[in-house]
Amino acid sequence: MNYKIIVDSCCELPEKYKNDNRFQIIPLTLQVGDDYERLDDEHFDQKEFLLKVAGCPVCPKSSCPSPERFREAYYDAADEVYVVTLSSHLSGSYNSAELGKKLYEEKYGAKKIHVVDSESASCGETQLAMKIMEYKEAGLSFEETVDSVEKFKRQMRTYFVLDNLETLRKNGRLSGVKAFVASTLNIKPVMVGNLGVIEQKGQAIGINKALAKMADCIVADVKEPQKRTLMISHCNCPERAEYMRRLMEKRAAYRDVVIMDTAGISSMYANDGGVIVTL
Repeated sequence: MNYKIIVDSCCELPEKYKNDNRFQIIPLTLQVGDDYERLDDEHFDQKEFLLKVAGCPVCPKSSCPSPERFREAYYDAADEVYVVTLSSHLSGSYNSAELGKKLYEEKYGAKKIHVVDSESASCGETQLAMKIMEYKEAGLSFEETVDSVEKFKRQMRTYFVLDNLETLRKNGRLSGVKAFVASTLNIKPVMVGNLGVIEQKGQAIGINKALAKMADCIVADVKEPQKRTLMISHCNCPERAEYMRRLMEKRAAYRDVVIMDTAGISSMYANDGGVIVTL
């Protein structure tokens, strides 16, 4: 059976898959202040967006695709459709994809469609999309693929270090006092997302020490790394992503390593200089 994998635009697809017919990206919309609204698609300008965010006193916002947009994407010759969305804790994308499935079934009848709430973002979505492709290419059935990807999701962790805490301050997730102290003392928190719940794993003074702290946390948490693909997404800081790769490869071996620049939605969350890692 042929299949299709749909992701929302918080997912960074590796370059070689961006024109692959097995994949489709459905864009969210980005908004900064009252005068900037853009689709997070192939025309996204990261430099322009980061400048707008830096110059705006209010937090940037995003809006998810409509259920009708997902329903249209499901109308495809593929026998099986798999969807990976941004965490439902952060966006309405998952609910929109599920409602789109119901709208499709009401209009066209039953179809094998499975929507995965990544309970992650960025390269966490990428991990799940790549796993679905791996399972399908290995010949797994629809039911086996659904069971396998949901099991993998429960084992996956998403780690990140943010260099710029302004977005957290603007959206109320970090007090102005804490943001000022952290910025003044150059304190960088190390965070982990575990099934949609974000926790602080530690902190360090300076970005390089924070990245090293994150590497230590990942190695301590992840079992059998040689069976995993290490994915690193960065927001406008390729040198940090390479530094993170070297830190990780000194600590363990991996099946593969993939480095990607963040798209629009991920750039909004990570902000300039942020580094995200999934295994």
